[in-house]
Amino acid sequence: MNQIAVIGAGTMGRGIAQLAAIHGHDVILVDQSEQVLIDARDKLDYFIQRLAAKGKLSNEDAVAAFGRLHFTSEMSAIEGSDLVIEAIIENLEIKQKVFRQIESLVSDDCILASNTSSLSITSIASCLEDPSRCIGMHFFNPAPLMKLVELIPAIQSDHGYIKRADDLLDGWGKTTVVAKDTPAFIVNRIARPFYSEAMRIHEEGIAEPATIDWAMKEIGGFRMGPFALMDFIGHDVNYKVTETVFEAFYYDKRYIPSFTQKRLVEAGYLGRKSGRGFYSYETEDQMPEANQDHELGQDIVDRILVMLINEAAEAMLFSVASRDDIESAMTLGVNYPKGLLAWAEDIGYPRCVSRLDALHDRYREERYRCSAWLRDQM
Repeated sequence: MNQIAVIGAGTMGRGIAQLAAIHGHDVILVDQSEQVLIDARDKLDYFIQRLAAKGKLSNEDAVAAFGRLHFTSEMSAIEGSDLVIEAIIENLEIKQKVFRQIESLVSDDCILASNTSSLSITSIASCLEDPSRCIGMHFFNPAPLMKLVELIPAIQSDHGYIKRADDLLDGWGKTTVVAKDTPAFIVNRIARPFYSEAMRIHEEGIAEPATIDWAMKEIGGFRMGPFALMDFIGHDVNYKVTETVFEAFYYDKRYIPSFTQKRLVEAGYLGRKSGRGFYSYETEDQMPEANQDHELGQDIVDRILVMLINEAAEAMLFSVASRDDIESAMTLGVNYPKGLLAWAEDIGYPRCVSRLDALHDRYREERYRCSAWLRDQM
């Protein structure tokens, strides 16, 4: 593939553009906002120079990589591209409009890929005259650093396009997993309880965010606690994914959004980018102290972890992906300490089932129903 186009010059789009340029492709980065393009140019220049300063690229290669980047607000510039990756707002109607425009400009064998994290690839492809070349290609932020890419064939997809995309990403040093076109694919589906159950524990008054974050890091071994991670991602983004998954699963109570997070979004407390979320970021010394009670912390970890394991088990039950791909997705896509299914084996399937049944017996809520796949392992 000689020329790759990326539609959307935000954080994800420019990260994908950087990857492609460093690996020798001419890149057309398109955005309707001139200011976004200017910011993208400045940031990409900075990031590529940093790679050279760290010795990860020679000065000549850095200059050449930046020279392969072309910034434009004109969609017509994508003509001649072998691959177009869309990385714009998570809105199906807008994406379909953009894909129809892309299809009218590129050759018949150009791959049309969406970086959507939660929308149906089949729905996106349905707007095209030739939906067979539309696939999902979901990168994780920051795209140049995160190893994982989820590949998602639509029902209409010709799997030859998945193979071409897989070969390309292999050359970029990425690890790919193939997911069924179900809501949120692998990572964003299985990871929902990391956030939702943490907020539930907080809403019940069992522990404050700082304590839950401490427990998940120090006892659970996760790199970031759920509240710090939600603040980092942005509550507008994180809440929207949860809301989309909830709606897409026909309002299955396992994915019900949190009123606590909804109120943060309504208040404009979006996390680090707004200066305030669950924590205040005006000064780092304002971070609250955790209650480092080990027994409480272990209870928190056990509850959130078994909910994550249960979601991985549901993905197995409905063949969302292979076991190996599910394990790779969670360790490489969100940096979990180990694969959730392997973790379940370490804990013991009977103990996992017992914990879930105890939660279900107490609350009598569907969110705590034990997966049949998990129960079948006993």
